[in-house]
Amino acid sequence: MEIAFTKGQGTGNDFVLFADPDGEIELDADQLAGLADRRFGVGGDGVIRAVRSSRLPEGAAALAEDPGAVWFMDYHNADGSPAEMCGNGIRVFGAFLLAEGLLSLEVGESIPIGTRGGVRDLTRTVDGFEVDLGPFVVAGEAMVAARRLAVDRPGLAVGVGNPHVVVALADDAELDALDLSDAPVVEPAPPAGANVEFVVPSDPLIADGVGRIRMRVHERGSGETLSCGTGAAAAALATRSWAGEGAPDAWSVQVPGGELGVRVADTPEGPHVLLSGPAELVYDGVLEL
Repeated sequence: MEIAFTKGQGTGNDFVLFADPDGEIELDADQLAGLADRRFGVGGDGVIRAVRSSRLPEGAAALAEDPGAVWFMDYHNADGSPAEMCGNGIRVFGAFLLAEGLLSLEVGESIPIGTRGGVRDLTRTVDGFEVDLGPFVVAGEAMVAARRLAVDRPGLAVGVGNPHVVVALADDAELDALDLSDAPVVEPAPPAGANVEFVVPSDPLIADGVGRIRMRVHERGSGETLSCGTGAAAAALATRSWAGEGAPDAWSVQVPGGELGVRVADTPEGPHVLLSGPAELVYDGVLEL
């Protein structure tokens, strides 16, 4: 079987994307991991299938939530395991739908996208996309151990459609010294695992009304990545919580692959967190499986 694919990236978080509008291509975990393999496959932090929500079981919930969610982002981690959401991936997914002629979207316009974490509204911007990640939860603590972290540190649990644990570090040197080649150990262990973000606030923390932080991340099922969109949102939300009253709603998050914007906005449903950043399609190809 041949797969026509596109390689895309958002702030260095890279993905293998392919179009399967009618849900005719069923790849198992090993085949998905093979696509994401950087030595024997295309290589990426995850694999994204563009499929109509009406053509797969998970899409039924998306259509029930919003009948306009025609397209479903079928996302899998690099190890082939399914994931609820990917903040960088959904922006690259939007760019892919446009390039494939599966979607028409002008700057400023929005479209609902189905995901396993629920429907997410994606807006085209001048220099990329902004995704409304929806309501969020900042609650719960855990202890986190990581290689080259001198002592275990407390982490704050944050939910943005997928689970995160955010750890504050003292300075850039401590952040740079981390070895995230192995997954950090979280105690108590989250039932479905979690992405773990390590954060250092800038000095000053707030400039021109915008909070500024640096972040590195270990993503469950993928390892350390150059960027994690939902992780950036979680890191900003955790830092905002630690900063307390008067903390800004707008944040700039520096990741190894670039810069992401995070903002908290009031909606009729309550506060939502939104993520913005670039999305680039790198090349197309065909791979025989």
